[in-house]
Amino acid sequence: MNPTRKLVLAAVAVCLFALVLVVATAGLMLASEAGESGGGRTPEERVVVLVVVALAGATLGCWALIRLHALYVAAPLRMAEELAATVAYNGLRLPEQSAPELRVLAQAANQLLSVRDVLEQDVAERVNEARASLEEERSRLAALMAELSQSVVVCNLDGRVLLYNQRAKQELSGGADGSTLGLGRSIYTVFDRALIEHALERLQQAGRDQAGGEESRKLVGSAQFVTATRAGRLVRAHMSPVLGGDGQHGARLGGLSISGFVLVLDDVTSTNERHGRRDALIQSLIEGGRGPLGSIRAAAEMLSDFSDMPPRQRDRFLGVIRDEAKVLSAHLEDAAAAFSNDLRERWLLEEILGAELLEVAVRRISERREGERRALAVKTEDVDEDLWLRVDSFGLLQALRYLALRLQDEYEVREVRLSLARSGQLAQLDLSWLGTFMNNETAMGWLQDPMTTGSEASPLSVVDVIERCNGEIWFQRVRVSHRAIFRTMLPAAAAPTDLPRAVLAAEEGDRPEFYDFDIFSWSGASHELDDRPLTELSYTVFDTETTGLQPSQGDEIIQIGATRIVNRRLLRHECFDQLIDPRRPLSQQSVEVHGITRELLVGQPTIDTVLPQFQTFCADTVLVGHNAAFDMRFLQLKEKQTGVRFEQPVLDTLLLSAVLHPNQNSHRLEAIAERLGVSVFGRHTALGDAMVTGEVFLKMLPLLAEMGVTTLRQAREASEKTYHARLKY
Repeated sequence: MNPTRKLVLAAVAVCLFALVLVVATAGLMLASEAGESGGGRTPEERVVVLVVVALAGATLGCWALIRLHALYVAAPLRMAEELAATVAYNGLRLPEQSAPELRVLAQAANQLLSVRDVLEQDVAERVNEARASLEEERSRLAALMAELSQSVVVCNLDGRVLLYNQRAKQELSGGADGSTLGLGRSIYTVFDRALIEHALERLQQAGRDQAGGEESRKLVGSAQFVTATRAGRLVRAHMSPVLGGDGQHGARLGGLSISGFVLVLDDVTSTNERHGRRDALIQSLIEGGRGPLGSIRAAAEMLSDFSDMPPRQRDRFLGVIRDEAKVLSAHLEDAAAAFSNDLRERWLLEEILGAELLEVAVRRISERREGERRALAVKTEDVDEDLWLRVDSFGLLQALRYLALRLQDEYEVREVRLSLARSGQLAQLDLSWLGTFMNNETAMGWLQDPMTTGSEASPLSVVDVIERCNGEIWFQRVRVSHRAIFRTMLPAAAAPTDLPRAVLAAEEGDRPEFYDFDIFSWSGASHELDDRPLTELSYTVFDTETTGLQPSQGDEIIQIGATRIVNRRLLRHECFDQLIDPRRPLSQQSVEVHGITRELLVGQPTIDTVLPQFQTFCADTVLVGHNAAFDMRFLQLKEKQTGVRFEQPVLDTLLLSAVLHPNQNSHRLEAIAERLGVSVFGRHTALGDAMVTGEVFLKMLPLLAEMGVTTLRQAREASEKTYHARLKY
C-alpha cells in the first residue's frame, strides 16, 4: 500500500478515536449528572469539557501516529532504499536505526552484507587473477599508443571512435569550431564523411577483387588518401579494415566482414611546405636564370662571330657577360642560402633540444670503460637552453664520444668541455680541452677515420655523420686561452609547436582512456535515442558556476565544467573546463561559494565564444546534471544572444534520486554521494561537481535497472513525475 494512503487512513482512525472519546465522555457526564441530587453542569460547561477532551485525545493520537509512522513506516522505507544501495555496491552498510526492532534487523542485514562482501571479494580476486594477463596487454597497448609518433584512430562502421592515441588527439582536435576527438565521437567531425565512405568502398572493392578461398583471408585491402583537417593541417591517411568473423553484420571483405577501420595518419604539412619551397626554387631558378643566360649566350655569340670587333665594343660585351654572370651567381647563392636545409637533407633527421642532447653526451662520454682507473671528466659551459637542432642524434653522440675518448687514450686528456650556442641561423657545438695540442693533419685524420671506440665500431667517419646532419666540422686552436677545439656548425631548428604531451602516470583505475573496443557493437543508425538502453548511450556530465542564483534577473555563467561517459565509463581525461568573463560584477555571496574572483576572470573569453565550443564538446550525447533545470535555464537565456541551442535530452541526478529514493529527506549532491558511496572532491568547482555527478549517475544506472527503468524514455518519464520536476527557475 502507498505510504501516503497509509498515513491518510491512520489520520481517519485518529479522528474516529477522538469522536469515540468525545461520545464516551459525553455519556459519562450525562450518567454522572443523572445520579447527582443537585443541579448538573450547564450546557456551555459540557461543550467546553467535550472540546478539551476531544483536543487532548486528538493531540495524543496524532503524536502517537506521527511517532509510530516515523519509527515503523518511514524508517523501514528509508531502510529498504538504503538496503538496495548497499546490495548494489560493496562496502556500504545500513546506518543505526531508531526503533529497537529495526536496529536488530539492520544489524542482521549488515552481518549478511559482510558475509556477501567476503564472498564477492573472493570471487573478485579470482576474476582479477584471470584478467591479469588481459590488463597487462591493455597496458602495453596504452603504452604503445602513447609512444607512437604517428596518429592512430580506430572506428566502427558508423564512424564512432573506439581507439585513439595522444598524438591523434593533439593533431585532430582544436579546429576553428572547437571540434574534439574522443571516444564515442564521430570521426566525421574531423574528416569529410564522403571521403571516408569512398575509402571504405575502395576497401570493399579490393576485397572483392582478392576474393577466392583462404587467399582472401591473407590479402587485406587498404586505401590511402590525403586531406586537410578542420584545424588546417594536411594529413596522409592509410586506412585498413578491422575484420570480424564469418556471419557478423557489416560490410563484406572477401569471406570476412568489416566491423570497423583503422586510420594511421601522418602530418605532411611540413613536408608539403618543403616540397612547395622546392618547386618554387626550381621555378625561380628557371625564371631567374633564363634572362641572364640569354644575355650571356647572345654576348658570347657576338664575340665569336665578330673576331675583329673593336676593343671598346668587345669590352662592352664582356661587361654584359660579367654583369649577367654576377646576377646569376647571386641568384643561385640566395636560393642555396634560403633552401640549403631542404636541398641537403638526405637522412631521416629528428628535432631535439640541444641541452638534452648535451646531457646525454655527458653521460655517454663520462661512463667508465672496463679496465680504466678513472673516467673522463666532462663539463658543459655556455649552453643555450632554448636552442633546437635537427640532427641524427645517435650518430652525433657517437661522433662526440669517439673524439673525446680518443683524446683520453692518445693524449691523456683528463677533462673535456661541451658548449652550444647560436651563431646566426646555425648552432655552434664545441668539444674543447686545455693543454695538449695536436697538428691539423692528425685532427683531419681523426675526422675522416672510421669511428672505433673499444669494442664499438662504425663504418662511418665523423665527417660522414656531420655531413648527414647538413653541418660542417673542423679543428682549431686558441693560443691565447691554450685551448683546442673541434667545432661543429649545425643547422638550428625552430622549436616544435606540436610536441606530444607526456601521458602522466596515473594510479590504478585512473589510466587515460583512449580506447573502448565495446563500441564496435554500436550502431547509431539502428536505434531511436529514446528507446535505446541507458547503458548504451554517451553522456556529457556538466555543471556551471554563476554570479548568482537568479538567471532571469541578469546573473551570468562564469565557469562551465564537463566530462564524458562512454560505455559506462567516466572519461576523466576528456574534459571541458573554461572560465568565462560575465561582463558584470560578482556578488560576494557567490565568490564565497565557488572562490572565483573578478581577477581570475579578466582576459577570459565571453559566453559568445565559449558556448559554441561547449556545444561541440557535448554533440551527439545526452546531457546529465545535478539540478540541471537551474543550469539549463542559464543556457536557454543565451540562445538568442549566441545562436546556440542545446536540444539534446537532459537527465537530472536530483530527479533520478527522487525516483530511486522517494523517502529520503535530502537529495543534495553530497547526500546522494554519501548514500551511494561516492567520494566528494572539488566541490563547488564546475569540473569537480561534474565529476562527482558523473560518478553518482553511474551508480544510479543499475539501481534504475532494478526498478525497470532501462531506457532513456523511461528515465525521462519517471523523472517528470517527481515533485522536484515542477520547480521553475
